[in-house]
Amino acid sequence: MGHFSPRVEWMGMVFDIPTIIMMVVTSLLVFLLVVGLTRRLTAGVPGGGQNVMEWVVDFVSGITQNFMEPKTAAKFVTLGLTLFLYIFLGNQLGLVFNVNTVHHELSPSFKDMLTVSGTPEAAAEKAKIIEEELHSPHGVVVAWWKSPTATASVTFTLALLVLIYAHILGIRKNPGEWFKSTFLNPIHILEDFVIKPLTLPLRLFGNIFAGEVLIAFLLGVGLVGTVPLFVWLGYSVFVGSVQAFIFVTLTMVYISQKVNDHH
Repeated sequence: MGHFSPRVEWMGMVFDIPTIIMMVVTSLLVFLLVVGLTRRLTAGVPGGGQNVMEWVVDFVSGITQNFMEPKTAAKFVTLGLTLFLYIFLGNQLGLVFNVNTVHHELSPSFKDMLTVSGTPEAAAEKAKIIEEELHSPHGVVVAWWKSPTATASVTFTLALLVLIYAHILGIRKNPGEWFKSTFLNPIHILEDFVIKPLTLPLRLFGNIFAGEVLIAFLLGVGLVGTVPLFVWLGYSVFVGSVQAFIFVTLTMVYISQKVNDHH
């Protein structure tokens, strides 16, 4: 039994509606969390919320200062903080609960949304599977709530934005040095345009997606999967936290390679 997502196609591009919803939800949660933790800032004895926020900022500052001088690192703390909170919260959303709807009948328009794919062949294959699921006891399951980072397009977009930003910083600092370090060494060409754009997003996507697949499987096996489910949920919280840390760390590494005087 698979889970389907309603999608729409516009100008040759496919948009996954649940993913867009979860991206907005994650952004709102980050905004509300930061506002909630900083609404009573004081120079005196800080409250619990301020303590938490200061700890997170210090944590991200520590990551950036591992690869750059403190004065340079300070420029990128906001970026690192935003990435860390967005990815951390996004990773955990799929663990909180699942919002799925089960359908034994589908309107033609909604069925078309479930079959939208990149190619006609893939759409036809989806339509065939949906027809089989409609006539099965469990019906067609549509997933509405998941971690945005469990979608490859989200993690690839985050990674590409970070890498493009790093190159822009390198060009602004020293165009000649950026060109020499990027294009005159075949290893650097492979690293900057193949290895980094693939490994950075795939590491995050693979870990979160695999975790959610296993959670869905354990939920489907009933009482037998209760204990393994709770164990895996705890482990998934840890994995989601580590992946947020790794993504921010690698972001700062890539930025430092472009802005440091020697790289």
